[in-house]
Amino acid sequence: MKHIFIINPAAGKDNSFENIKKILELKKVEVDYELYETQAPGDATAYIRKYCTEHKEPVRFYACGGDGTLNEVVNGVVGFPHASMSCYPCGSGNDFVKYYGGKKVFWNLEELLDAPEEYIDLMRVGNKYAINATHFGFDSSVAETMMKVRRKKLIGGKNAYTTGVVVGLFKAMKNACRVSVDGELLNPDGNILLCTIANGQYVGGSFRCAPRSLDNDGLLEICLVKPISVLKFVSLVNVYTEGTHLDDDRFADILEYRRGKKIEIEAPEGFIYSFDGELIRQNKFTVEVVPNAIRFAVPKSAVYLPGKKHVPKYVEEKEVVNVP
Repeated sequence: MKHIFIINPAAGKDNSFENIKKILELKKVEVDYELYETQAPGDATAYIRKYCTEHKEPVRFYACGGDGTLNEVVNGVVGFPHASMSCYPCGSGNDFVKYYGGKKVFWNLEELLDAPEEYIDLMRVGNKYAINATHFGFDSSVAETMMKVRRKKLIGGKNAYTTGVVVGLFKAMKNACRVSVDGELLNPDGNILLCTIANGQYVGGSFRCAPRSLDNDGLLEICLVKPISVLKFVSLVNVYTEGTHLDDDRFADILEYRRGKKIEIEAPEGFIYSFDGELIRQNKFTVEVVPNAIRFAVPKSAVYLPGKKHVPKYVEEKEVVNVP
């Protein structure tokens, strides 16, 4: 099998290309591998699709970056039966891999190269695919603000998320849209605080929005929170972050949680949602599950055995250097 590392040079604090190259050279890895450094947004998807069209031998691609790089590799690999994928998480955001125990599970390159593969689901909107989550309402408002202020002094940089939350508390506590799951309308009044459609379990770096989600059961998890006051939001946000909201009586009247295959969203013009981190402005769209869409390689040191349908646990981790 050919192994190709798709490396986003802008991901993380260090030069990921040099780090990965050094690791492979020091380990004297005896596999057929190549390193490809992306040139611009969308380049990873285009490169993978071109490669898979021209080469028919088995190949595994590794997304070396954050969730954005992972999404680009997903959209490149999907539809090519001879291609599979995994990831070497070295970006600032790596929500999806928390499903398997966190970033450190994927940092041993020797184990990663030998990792067994399992079929996992994806979600699709039109001709685009996502591996982790689609979310909107308060969450997408925060993300939109972060994008606007990330390069500004004081309110940007490491403070961008806080700025996004503060702005959201003023303008995104009640968001107009209707959400239907397999034909059932979840919010007849047409308003939400937030809604997440998940294949993984985490969004936003630490929010365990879908603690019962399985990425290989042919279903998506839908977590819809109805509008609440700012004070109630503040009192419950830690519960939502920890992922214990499904069993907390305080959420009984404000939470709709479903498993489904087809989710339809209708909203006013200008509505924005996050699709694996990409902000998309669209007021009517459908999110569908695509069962067994890709083969994903999971190291044996993951917190569960690949192929088993149960809820993994997220193992807290500390940052480590990417080279020995």
